[in-house]
Amino acid sequence: MTSIDTSKAPSAEQAAAAFAALRTEIGKAVVGNDNAIMYLVLALLCRGHVLLEGVPGVAKTLLVRALATALDLEHSRVQFTPDLMPGDVTGSQIYDPHTTEFTFRSGPVFTNLLLADEINRTPPKTQSSLLESMEERQVSVDGKPRPLPDPFVVVATQNPIEQEGTYPLPEAQLDRFLFKVDIHLPERDDEFRILQRHAGGFDPRDLAAAGLRPVAGPAHIAAARAAIGQVTISPEVLAYIVDICRATRAAPAVQHGASTRGATALMAAARAFAWLNGRGFVTPDDVKTVAVAVLRHRLHLRPEAELDGVTAESVMRSLLLAVPVPV
Repeated sequence: MTSIDTSKAPSAEQAAAAFAALRTEIGKAVVGNDNAIMYLVLALLCRGHVLLEGVPGVAKTLLVRALATALDLEHSRVQFTPDLMPGDVTGSQIYDPHTTEFTFRSGPVFTNLLLADEINRTPPKTQSSLLESMEERQVSVDGKPRPLPDPFVVVATQNPIEQEGTYPLPEAQLDRFLFKVDIHLPERDDEFRILQRHAGGFDPRDLAAAGLRPVAGPAHIAAARAAIGQVTISPEVLAYIVDICRATRAAPAVQHGASTRGATALMAAARAFAWLNGRGFVTPDDVKTVAVAVLRHRLHLRPEAELDGVTAESVMRSLLLAVPVPV
């Protein structure tokens, strides 16, 4: 992998240019999935995590690998299975008979981008092993905290709920994900382009052969985060965010609405989205664009509403139409 010159910290303008080039670079390997790419980038900028839901075979792993390559980040993948243990994710103490001492062997969580594949295939005990990592950016083993690299983002995938052999994620863990994004099967034209690439010799396991190279790095991410911190958000837009979150708690179909953490997540995502689009201020449209992905997995519907076919996404879209937009 070609290294990026990090001898000088990039400016906010250089970071913006690097992220503008990111989509083109990822497009050398991934066809479509623009929405998922946007939310993965926003999660990196907001220090958040992403839950991807979709059937197998829609390039979720390729998407994460391409993003890591284009951003010059380390990545690892864990296949979650019913017999996976927490130590298989976080690492564990290993006894060394030569020194008669225990040494820590780090797990795959010690990386920049962790792909937790099919996270709902493993029991809650192992799912919860990621909680400290996602929230505190550290792993505690035998009472000793071990910091994780920065940036650190968990991209978890899960199969649709109706498939057998799955364990629904605990509410506390769902709330740690900044976004929940659906990965759909590609449109006909995109699927045709995918097959054309494979017919021409494209190998998804060899991204270098596809011409994928780093266009940004951790320094650009740090510069972008600093710039996002300067994006202004008016009291009217803040009130709009509060009204949306409070509306989720009062919706008849919702048993538990978005928490205050959800409101702060919505604010952070809207600021990052505004910066990515070249603005130094947040508009109500920025909030509306990211609101569904930020809040829908934080809504817990009443059983009778689910029986009637109501979904969290449909509730969110109705609320966004009902909540008054500041002018």
